[in-house]
Amino acid sequence: MKTAQDYLDDANAVVPKMDAKDAIAKHAEGKGVFIDVRDSGDIAKSGTIKGAHRVPRGMIEFRADPNKEEMYNPIFEKDAEIYLVCGAGGQAALSGKTLHDMGYTNVTNIGGFPGWKEAGGPTES
Repeated sequence: MKTAQDYLDDANAVVPKMDAKDAIAKHAEGKGVFIDVRDSGDIAKSGTIKGAHRVPRGMIEFRADPNKEEMYNPIFEKDAEIYLVCGAGGQAALSGKTLHDMGYTNVTNIGGFPGWKEAGGPTES
């Protein structure tokens, strides 16, 4: 039987992590697709990365699957640079593992939004 930590370990083994400063530099260059995987209530309380797409973790499979035409979000391209953020990094890691398993080749966990904000990254409500 797997534990939550087992799932996180599996995700962290395949989804690279990037620190906030490097992620902020990518954002400033206009590189990649930034996605906040938290629920809308959490984003409403704290804000998110400026220009980040909001795709809750529970919807990743549906939004990232082009075969689900009615739910697919075209921000998901198999070779796009995708940067995932959440509250502390765990949901971003798990979402990244899901995308990896779906064939996405360039997915990075940039950790939690508080780290982004503390590092001076641009934000929005």
